[in-house]
Amino acid sequence: MLKATTVLAGALTAAIATCAAAEGELNIYSSRHYDTDEQLYSDFEAATGITINRIEGNADELIARMNAEGENSPADILITVDTSRLTRAKDAGVLQSIDSDVLESRVPAYLQDEDNQWFGFSQRSRIVFYDKDEVANPPLTYLDLADPAYKGLVCIRSSKNTYNQTLLASIVTHHGAEKAQKWAEGVVANMARAPQGGDTDQMRGIVSGECDIAVANTYYFARSIRKNVKGISDNRDQIGWLFPSQNTEGAHMNLSGGGVAVHAPNKENAIRFLEYLASDSAQAYFSAGNDEYPAVPGVGLAPSIAALGHFKPDDVSLSDVAKNLPEAQKIFNDVGWK
Repeated sequence: MLKATTVLAGALTAAIATCAAAEGELNIYSSRHYDTDEQLYSDFEAATGITINRIEGNADELIARMNAEGENSPADILITVDTSRLTRAKDAGVLQSIDSDVLESRVPAYLQDEDNQWFGFSQRSRIVFYDKDEVANPPLTYLDLADPAYKGLVCIRSSKNTYNQTLLASIVTHHGAEKAQKWAEGVVANMARAPQGGDTDQMRGIVSGECDIAVANTYYFARSIRKNVKGISDNRDQIGWLFPSQNTEGAHMNLSGGGVAVHAPNKENAIRFLEYLASDSAQAYFSAGNDEYPAVPGVGLAPSIAALGHFKPDDVSLSDVAKNLPEAQKIFNDVGWK
């Protein structure tokens, strides 16, 4: 398997381009940086005899690269994380619509692009964590995070974070822009500190006492159940969690997904790989290997994910949510969410 980061991408692109049209090749541009995904690639190679070549990098850099390469791009597939990035790829014109009965039947419609340019393959829920010793009545909905009762208690990431962008876009979708702006203003007023760090850092803020409430994706916490995560695993008894909005829209889900590149030289192999990602075996590995929820219903959960309990997920169309991403960014700017 050939693998490279964007630092080495120039040399790799030349190598891929030389053999891009050959049978048995598949060229993946991926911004998923999980070592556990190696088994997904190796199992596909073993089952099909197709050789996978990869370029890894930042999603926006990969999208820009595909645009710059144009019709000469060797990319067959773009894989990335979160609806916002998949939408940026579609809007940039680097993906194409595809026909696949397998994908359309196995991946729920709300986890697909309305034009079949991208499909979700794994999910994370963005939920509320809290200090069980300090918070007797944690916020039960996303809107509750703006309640003045939680002033100075909330740790949450920057507005530049794609997970927060999609969360706010979903609030716009469900409740309208005016209510979403009031929510964002309230969350800023309730922040315990200026946004900093990643999702794990928000939970570490609970452990350190900097905040009593945090917003983070499930897989960061589930990972601390499966293996040691510094600052979290040894303090899990202190951290409570809940899936918000269970009596209304359900817990917000963001996803990891992919689509076929607009100039894919190996289109059939690309579709075949995406269909493989929707298979039971690959779906189970997303859960076991990276503590994610499968996109395909009925696939069993890894123990680390099952330990978080059952919940009602938000099944709003992520294509509809994507349409509100520009409004979400405007709101972030207007309320001064850094």
